[in-house]
Amino acid sequence: MKDPAPTPISRHDYAPSAFQIEHVEMRFELDPQATRVRARLKVRRAEGASGAAPLVLDGEHLKTLAVRVDGEVVSPGRLEETPTSLTVKGLGAHATVETLVELCPEDNAALEGLYRSSGIFCTQCEAEGFRRITWFLDRPDVMSRYSVEIVAPPELCPVMLSNGNLVSSEALADGRRAVRWEDPFPKPCYLFAVVAGDLHAIRDTFTTRSGQPVELEIWVQERNLKKCAHAMASLKHAMAWDERCFGREYDLSVYMIVAVDDFNMGAMENKGLNVFNSKYVLADPQTATDEDYEGIESVIAHEYFHNWTGNRITCRDWFQLTLKEGLTVFRDQQFSGDMNSHAVKRIEDVKVLRAAQFAEDAGPMAHPIRPDSYIEMNNFYTVTVYNKGAEVIRMLHTMLGGAGFRRGMDLYFERHDGRAVTCDDFVAALADANGRDLTQFAQWYAQMGTPYVDCEQRYDADEGCLALTLSQRSPVNVAAEDYRLRHIPLRIGLMDESGRPVAWRDVEVSRADGEAVSLEGDVFELREASTILRVSGRSSPLVASVGRHFSAPVQIEQAEDSARLAFFMAHDADPFNRWDSGQRLATRELLAAAAALDAGEDARVDAQLEDAWRRVLTDTALDPAMKSLALELPSARTVGQAQRVLRPEALYCAERFIAARLGELGAEALEEIIAEGEAQTYELTGASMGRRRLANLAWSFRAAAAPTQVGPRLLARLSSADNMTDAYASLCMLCSLDTERFEALRADGLDQFYERWNHEPLVVDKWFRAQAASDAEGALDKILALAEHPAFERKNPNRFRSLVGVFGVGNQRHFNAVDGRGYEFVASEVLALDRLNPQTAARVVAAFNGVGRLDPHLRGMVREQLDRILAHGGLSRDVFEIVSRTWNSAFEVSSADQ
Repeated sequence: MKDPAPTPISRHDYAPSAFQIEHVEMRFELDPQATRVRARLKVRRAEGASGAAPLVLDGEHLKTLAVRVDGEVVSPGRLEETPTSLTVKGLGAHATVETLVELCPEDNAALEGLYRSSGIFCTQCEAEGFRRITWFLDRPDVMSRYSVEIVAPPELCPVMLSNGNLVSSEALADGRRAVRWEDPFPKPCYLFAVVAGDLHAIRDTFTTRSGQPVELEIWVQERNLKKCAHAMASLKHAMAWDERCFGREYDLSVYMIVAVDDFNMGAMENKGLNVFNSKYVLADPQTATDEDYEGIESVIAHEYFHNWTGNRITCRDWFQLTLKEGLTVFRDQQFSGDMNSHAVKRIEDVKVLRAAQFAEDAGPMAHPIRPDSYIEMNNFYTVTVYNKGAEVIRMLHTMLGGAGFRRGMDLYFERHDGRAVTCDDFVAALADANGRDLTQFAQWYAQMGTPYVDCEQRYDADEGCLALTLSQRSPVNVAAEDYRLRHIPLRIGLMDESGRPVAWRDVEVSRADGEAVSLEGDVFELREASTILRVSGRSSPLVASVGRHFSAPVQIEQAEDSARLAFFMAHDADPFNRWDSGQRLATRELLAAAAALDAGEDARVDAQLEDAWRRVLTDTALDPAMKSLALELPSARTVGQAQRVLRPEALYCAERFIAARLGELGAEALEEIIAEGEAQTYELTGASMGRRRLANLAWSFRAAAAPTQVGPRLLARLSSADNMTDAYASLCMLCSLDTERFEALRADGLDQFYERWNHEPLVVDKWFRAQAASDAEGALDKILALAEHPAFERKNPNRFRSLVGVFGVGNQRHFNAVDGRGYEFVASEVLALDRLNPQTAARVVAAFNGVGRLDPHLRGMVREQLDRILAHGGLSRDVFEIVSRTWNSAFEVSSADQ
């Protein structure tokens, strides 16, 4: 019998809590199998709430041992318990509610609430994990002060941590030890944390600009102590940056980070005690790539920045998640740009947005950055809420300017510190601080999808006037009549016909009706369905570069042939648009080659792409990191979005063909780059990282062009590499070689890598990732067999994502294998994990979201697997929501047919 469908929760049904919890006293008696948690809640009936309303506390997987109100045992008639709620009736305006529960951290494979990871007790409470620890009002608009006592045998937990400040530590008569932590700041329960176990710390200090000393501690297992230096340096940089750029100081005497191996997310910003996936803390040159180092710097900063944008000011309800996440992603992107290169960082962020978020916007899980409903909130920690949310904040920054945005942020902090608020409150603060009307801009929070901006340029030589027509239209999944016009800031630059920049102050700009237009800061704000800008005052032709710096998360469409794209690629002064022109040119060629190969015809490479690519390759003035970005081909995931019917096999063959052609065309220059890379000494600097990136890209093009000659060299490079960046890149390239022709090389490289690093969990994850992403001929059988490898730990999210997640999203060719085995593999693994860890299972099952763009044969095989998942008894809310929305979107059924 099919399980009943869960009921969605609607944003419009929000109502304030009938009760607030002013203070929480908790006592944890830690035991792997039977931890007891006593909670004493000082409850106050909210102003205006009905006196008859009962107190309804949330809870899951709790064994209730006792319930008392004001010190007295509650009579049965006043108490009602279900598996997910505890209702207490007859409370007055104030009451003290005390509960005692028991839970089993050792068996908590969901990694929500209190669980045990590698012998370490750990909590994860966002979004709704606190209800797995004790009965509580588990919602973000209930903000309480916490006093927490943790009790355990010292041999089991020599270190016991919680939020706030340590106020006492004592040995008990029974041999156990007790510590007490108090957090002076009110917080929602999702920011609560307890960590306990055999941990060791590196320590440092930071002095705030007002002179307050802050103790900094990073807690890890003893064997990892030497891998924390970069994380500590990143933390200190982030603290100084937030003071300098936003005027925000840290507000406790200690800031702690704990790294654990089993964690569903990247990290969690619990007040004063951040819990991190070890992937985003641990690094040394032998085990971490340059990308790992950059990720650590970004995530450390992100969680620290949450202290003000997330903790001191939090969300009223979970529909407002982008209030804290979109804003904080924007802040960490700005920080990373300041620490490294703004141009490189901007391109990297847009690559993620286009590959993942644009696809989400066009798929079955499309939602506004402030969703209107959900079945399982964990499913909405998405690239839309986070990354597109950051782009919405960036548009505000673009329109208001740096100083205006800072004024708005200062007012936001002044108005709302210590409160749970909404996205509307945030936008109102920025509007009020700058005297701006942002009513239309609010549509970015309300409507899903990626809008299109059509751009048409016509130069009239007789009038000496460039007519620039800008029009906005609805996303692919929003009907034109339902589309509400957006407020879109567009950065626009001018060039003459030889590519020289032309300043706006040197021309005259007006609308079609003659109204003068001022493009302050090169920004034009498109509010209308369509408008025409007339640019005059020059005697020579002008060309407009629209959407510079990716100033809005839109699809810009304009007539552009290969010659025009090559012109922008060569001359545009904006690094982003210069890169983007090259990507558009390469995308055109990849699509054309894929179509030719799909039709059984010969593929070719346009001379414009060859010439433009060669010019970039030989440009000695170009920064190595920017050069590598300009040379690399767009991913199959991004290019495939431009195909009406996705053709993974044809795209793979087209990419191989063009990469081989370019690798042969630029052989001499690529080999020079390789030689320069081999000669450099390893350094952890931006310049050195850029050179490694460029060298590894050069290796990849040469491997595509001459695999027989380059394959043995890659194996030798893997063996001799003195850093993980080069070793891992070599391994990935070996895995990309045809498995039948180069099986011995591939196997030798994989064996060497595993034998050397099998004691390092994060490096073993890389070993799985390299194979899971291999789209080489014959790789599918080997990928499927990895699920039986003794190092594959399904319960560990990092390991599961490294194999199944990477395969489903990052291996378009073999996931979409014509025999359906890729689909069957992912579905089977999702079902196996769902009973243990629904949150991770749901994120991986999203690989099926692109089914609507597959050909009928592949669609039919996906449907078999979706039917199989939906028919599975005991399916979690998490997986059900993703799969049912995908099924309904692709196969157009009514609710009555489900």
